[in-house]
Amino acid sequence: MKALDRKLLRDLRLMWSQALTIALVVASGIGGFITTLSAVDSLALARERYYAEGRFAEVFAAVKRAPDALAATLRQLPGVADAQTTIEQVVRIELPGVDDPVLGQLIGLDPREPPRMNRVTVRNGRPLEDARAADGAIPALVSAAFADARGLKPGARLTALVNGKKRTLVVSGIALSPEFIFAGLMGMPDLRGFGIFWVPEEALAAAYDMTGAFNRVALKLAPGADEREVVAALGTRLARYGGREAHGRDEQPSHAMLDNEIKEQYVLGTVLPAIFLGVAAFLLNVVVSRLVATQREQIAALKALGYPNRAIGAHYLKLVLVIVLVGLALGVALGDWMGTMLTRLYTEFFQFPVFEHRIAPALLATSFAITVATAVAGTLNAIVATVRLPPAEAMRPPAPGRYRRTLLERVPRLGRAMGPALRMIVRQMERRPLRTMLSITGVAAAVAIVVMGNFFRDAIDHIVDSQFNVAMRSDVILWLAETADNAALHEVARLPGVIQVESGRDVPVRFVNGHLTERGQIRGHTRRAVLTRIVDVDNREASRLEDDGLVMTDRLADKLGLAVGDTVQVEVLEGRQRTLHLRLAATVREMMGLNAYMERRTLNRALQEGDQATWFAVGLERGSESALLAATRELPRVVGTFSKATLLRNMQEVSARNVRIMSTILTLFATIIAVGVVYNNARIALAERTWELASLRVLGFTRAEVSGLLLGEMAIGIAIALPLGMLLGWGLVHGVVGMLKSDQFFFPVVIRPPTYAWAALAVLAAGVASALVVRRRIDRLDMVAALKTRE
Repeated sequence: MKALDRKLLRDLRLMWSQALTIALVVASGIGGFITTLSAVDSLALARERYYAEGRFAEVFAAVKRAPDALAATLRQLPGVADAQTTIEQVVRIELPGVDDPVLGQLIGLDPREPPRMNRVTVRNGRPLEDARAADGAIPALVSAAFADARGLKPGARLTALVNGKKRTLVVSGIALSPEFIFAGLMGMPDLRGFGIFWVPEEALAAAYDMTGAFNRVALKLAPGADEREVVAALGTRLARYGGREAHGRDEQPSHAMLDNEIKEQYVLGTVLPAIFLGVAAFLLNVVVSRLVATQREQIAALKALGYPNRAIGAHYLKLVLVIVLVGLALGVALGDWMGTMLTRLYTEFFQFPVFEHRIAPALLATSFAITVATAVAGTLNAIVATVRLPPAEAMRPPAPGRYRRTLLERVPRLGRAMGPALRMIVRQMERRPLRTMLSITGVAAAVAIVVMGNFFRDAIDHIVDSQFNVAMRSDVILWLAETADNAALHEVARLPGVIQVESGRDVPVRFVNGHLTERGQIRGHTRRAVLTRIVDVDNREASRLEDDGLVMTDRLADKLGLAVGDTVQVEVLEGRQRTLHLRLAATVREMMGLNAYMERRTLNRALQEGDQATWFAVGLERGSESALLAATRELPRVVGTFSKATLLRNMQEVSARNVRIMSTILTLFATIIAVGVVYNNARIALAERTWELASLRVLGFTRAEVSGLLLGEMAIGIAIALPLGMLLGWGLVHGVVGMLKSDQFFFPVVIRPPTYAWAALAVLAAGVASALVVRRRIDRLDMVAALKTRE
């Protein structure tokens, strides 16, 4: 072994604790980077494979009713490779012993002719059969997510309200489809309240009088086809059949949810690791600079003995690379383990035939390159200074620092009030302003990361409170199978436990402003609604609905280039094709979706229809929800019931756990940063000031007084870093929220005082732990060895 290599090992042995803390900071950054990006890569790879194997369609459209013969015409459209038609209906599902409302989407399949697109894969059980059971039960395949959440097995029986009649479904198998990788109602992660059911097409067609007809169509595009042109041609061809606007994969619910998750994880997987690696670069710079400063005589001797500058520079670079490569190895192992855990969490929401965690070789190569770049960036100036140090200059001890009155001492009264110990601490900090500033910034970064990790909990709590307590004050919402006369409100008001009812109407539309268009819906609300209010992200109620005005979310208005007072063209996509011109009366900054609202009666007048409604919001007496839900099962026109309490319970089971995991991991990572910064700075200060501290001990200072001089600097740094870190956390949250913002969702920036308090406590705990370790070293200080000088 070469002499320089033996020296490297000795240096590492002497500074093992500092090297370990730096390696852990690097491991946290690389671990977070690999965790998120490997899980996202695995998710994207599983999606692309399943899309190819299951022949996932690329264009989708719905109609009221169209003849099967139209499918051949659609296949002839320019750019279309294939067209597939189905019958689909949303129904109420009743499970034995379950009172909670459940919705199901029935999809007709021909067991004799498997679908060419959106293929259905049976995970376990039997394939779908045409024959009914002896008691008339209809065989069905059930989506895997719903079956797992409800514990359904092949042979299980349940009841569906099919076109007003109760039909028994018997589960023949558990199935998957690329069309329903994520199967949630309106994007909600309610796996227990919504499921997909594939049933024989003949039975479904007979139940809805759809024999020889369809109401859904999916297209596969020819190579090189323009999706927008195909969508436009398909919409034109389906218009006479009550067709809603066709759309591509970007608006298909399952695909949109997957895309949004991938985008979010890419943001989190790059922003947070960048902070960790930036702190690691700072720590490496401080440690190597200190090492070079304390080894000036050794460097001079090496140069005098003929070692070239290149060899000496490579020696210190090797030292740094050993530390960061240990961190890289730990980070890869941590990233693989946590990535596997994240992939398992994904399997609860996203269903694939094969979904395994993998780390792509390119990701490992990128991690290696980032690690080496961090090492070089953090230590380049220190290594260059080592190479440029002349031997004669290196043989001399470093010039003593220049101590003078600090800025604080020059402040009247404040300077006189400062005691000798505080004056020494402040002078030491001001003498090296860059190191002091970077140390404070490193601790502040730890605070910011804890704030970021716990922000998601605050945001979700705010969303739940805003959507389920402030905006949605109803207990249950009843959906009708079709638009009906509002006189049904009186029938709903007579149901058990009902104390208040409000009616509403949803109309699918396309908004047009010049060349800008957006699909959406207009929600018709009661003028002075109490049960279904429109509120913004700050929980303030939006402007009252006017007689002729439209209220839009600000994001929708921005996408259409509209300002309050402008007129927007609205193309109705249900029933008779109509075009309306409506005035934009106000905008609202909502969290969910691209929504538009009108007063319900005004909407009906604009549509030139009577007093119509599609849903009813119901307020109940306490404890009467079960009786109401039981009564609605006897109402054939009610296709679905939405229980606020049930949905909230189902969502919180999943979201609370996931948020708790995220906040715990980020808090641990932030603690590593805080320990790394505080401990390394204290150790470096101890090494640099050992002679001074030993002199003070000889002069009669107690161990506590000597420790106070060193640890006081640490305490002042943490005290400054806490408010700075809270401010950085606020800025980091705003930046990440801005990057996560999408058309369908906007995270409100809500950071509650307990989050700031928890961040401060976590960093203070890390600081105290580091202080105790350093205090122990001060107590063991060898004064005789420390007072030996080189002069």
